[in-house]
Amino acid sequence: MYNKVITLTEFILKEERRFKKATGSFTLLLTQIENAAKIIASHIKKTGLVDIIGQTGKKNVYQEEVQKLDEFSDRLLIDMVSESGQAHAVASEEVEKPIYIKKNSGKYSVFFDPLDGSSNISVNITMGTIFSIYHKAADLKQPGDKQVAAGYIIYGTSVMFVYSAGAGVNGFTLDPSIGAFILSHPNIQIPAKGRIYTINEGYWNLYDQSLKNYLSSIKKEEKPYKTRYAACMVADVHRILFQGGIFMYPSDSKHPQGKLRLMYEVNPMAFLIREAGGLATSNGNDPLKIKPLSLDQRVPIALGSKEEIEKYLKYNS
Repeated sequence: MYNKVITLTEFILKEERRFKKATGSFTLLLTQIENAAKIIASHIKKTGLVDIIGQTGKKNVYQEEVQKLDEFSDRLLIDMVSESGQAHAVASEEVEKPIYIKKNSGKYSVFFDPLDGSSNISVNITMGTIFSIYHKAADLKQPGDKQVAAGYIIYGTSVMFVYSAGAGVNGFTLDPSIGAFILSHPNIQIPAKGRIYTINEGYWNLYDQSLKNYLSSIKKEEKPYKTRYAACMVADVHRILFQGGIFMYPSDSKHPQGKLRLMYEVNPMAFLIREAGGLATSNGNDPLKIKPLSLDQRVPIALGSKEEIEKYLKYNS
């Protein structure tokens, strides 16, 4: 029996045809991100076999240790997005200032976290890339509900490209035998509820009492929730997207604004979760409606299944 194979490129082209004024620009841009992801995936699989493991000895703008794979992924994405000819500006979590591409009149601004979870490199645990795309604007600091598309690539037992352009969420798995991402998970819908929670409970003593009360309550239910934490937002949100539950990176007494970046991590993931039928909240506010004050602004975030976020908000709002 023959089952039609739909590649990521074919899917993007079909999706772009929904817009009468489409020029193919968006397809070219996403194709470059796709190609960069394939190269990053290839290098991740060679970690330990080639000289691309370990720290660079430098720190990024957030004073975090920069890994060699971080630097490689960052440079690759900047170069490939820039060379696509479709981007007006590129901003990366790893660089201090956005890069304006003056040689073309690209239509889009692209934000990315080039290698989320890079602290997992040395122990061979899942990592990912997060991207967010906006229409060109005079001010790069646009709220998340202005995103044209957002997604992530997860480098795990298989490599998956998950994205949304505002008409649902679709997942594509890399078939290494042909070097193409194939539609494997069409129209992803997050379960309305789930019994998985993701949070760094090592910060327990720093959390406020309302959050402690919520966490205690879900542990005391007749069927207690299970905790899962991979120290990689892509991996943790990917699990929640498919199995249901709640992902939390809240504020605490040492980090009153939270730790995750609004433009690079929170907005794209909140966009995906919303498109899949879930909810996201930043201290009771819709994160996608926050007008960024700076490109590196941090905010607290909880996202996941609709019923689980509603339960969370009863304690934390």
